Amino acid sequence: MTNPDSRPGLVRQIGLTSAVFILINSIIGSAIFIIPQNVAAAVNVPGLAIGVWIFSGLLTLAGALTNAEIANEITDTGGQYVFFRVLFKDWLAFLYGWTGFVVYQTGTNAAIAVAFGRYLDYLVPLPHLSQELEAWTLPFIDSIAPLDDIGIKLAAIAAIMSLTIINYFGLKWGTLVNNVFTSLKLTAVAAIVILSFTSSEGSVENFFPLWGTPNSGSLLSAMGIAMIATLWAYEGWNNVSFVAGEVINPKRNVPLALTLGTVCIILIYTVINLAYLYVLPIDVIATSNLVASDVMEKIVGRFGGELVAAAVMISSFGCVNGTALTAGRITFAMAKDKLFFRSLGEVHPKFHTPGKSLLAQGIWTSLLTLSGTYDQLFTYVIFAGWIFYALGAGGIFILRRKTPNAQRSYHVPGYPVVPLLFIIVATWFVINTLIEQTTDSLVGLVLLLLGIPFYLYWKKNLQKETAVELPKTPE
Repeated sequence: MTNPDSRPGLVRQIGLTSAVFILINSIIGSAIFIIPQNVAAAVNVPGLAIGVWIFSGLLTLAGALTNAEIANEITDTGGQYVFFRVLFKDWLAFLYGWTGFVVYQTGTNAAIAVAFGRYLDYLVPLPHLSQELEAWTLPFIDSIAPLDDIGIKLAAIAAIMSLTIINYFGLKWGTLVNNVFTSLKLTAVAAIVILSFTSSEGSVENFFPLWGTPNSGSLLSAMGIAMIATLWAYEGWNNVSFVAGEVINPKRNVPLALTLGTVCIILIYTVINLAYLYVLPIDVIATSNLVASDVMEKIVGRFGGELVAAAVMISSFGCVNGTALTAGRITFAMAKDKLFFRSLGEVHPKFHTPGKSLLAQGIWTSLLTLSGTYDQLFTYVIFAGWIFYALGAGGIFILRRKTPNAQRSYHVPGYPVVPLLFIIVATWFVINTLIEQTTDSLVGLVLLLLGIPFYLYWKKNLQKETAVELPKTPE
């Protein structure tokens, strides 16, 4: 019989710098180059648009600061899934992991990978099929056309699977790719900002008025709609906690990475949005489908569009790696708890990675890419994700009640005000999204609740195994 202690395990190899880069790389994908249009269209006022980005960033920071204290206490691989399992109940932890695997993490990664493919197609035209073949849909599922934009989808799948394989062969290679592409994307963002602010095409007048009433007439409603876009752009802020079991000195470095990385993202997003606004008036941004491209084309012509295409490719490719590296650890943790396919909880004996979990995530993400429904699926569950974030922040109060005398090296600044404000605003965001996007929100709830029968199945099997493994009471 194999000694459990002799089985291969995950190895702590991630330092503070790499942890911060993982967080930055997991957040900055294609969104910041595109969705400022959604924000501008929702609020219509320059100062409000920038304010929404900053407010969303501060909300994210409040969540990061709160999660940092929990991560200081619970340092296992799996991040928020483990937080829910320890502080709440198994079923809530499972539903969080289920939503992440089925669509939240994988659907987001599929959408980002397709953004990579689209901009690759812009630079180097990819093969396309005939209109008849690309219009073919699956029998009985008219919404899925797997051959539509097949060249772009294949490029996206190639990116997903190549990065999955790199991470399969060792954390060292995954973090190396992560650090290189984080450095490249920060350089690209810096180039856009510098070129924008040094251009004669810009004007300070574009920043005004700082305050006003949105065209819809409802300030809170407009901000809520805009925040669906901005919070998507900030999505991934807690991914570094997923790899806590592989971070060196996690009690110090995970909280630091959450805090430093989130602050960096707020500064980056604020500065680049100011750069966009300096070059393009708010009404032009509101009608621009490719904001960054329009800004750069106005400054340096066709070359500007190519520069942005390269920047988005670099940023998207790096972001796909960040999610591929981190999100597979959730299903790994679930499988170890016997709440998912058992084989996904195995560690590769040579590479010390959750290899099977990474491959399962890569394959499912690729299938979502072929389905072409990832963007819609993600819209369905963005509000569901924030239900979990609000609940997760509430875990800080449970943690302090359970371990009142624990010697923690990190405490949430401004406790209990900061966690409470995060929970209140997150709850408002969920309610506002349910009101403003009722159909998508209800579909998201259905997708989330579909996990319940699967949870009951795995839980039943776990109880059976536990019953078998218990020693018999002597007669």
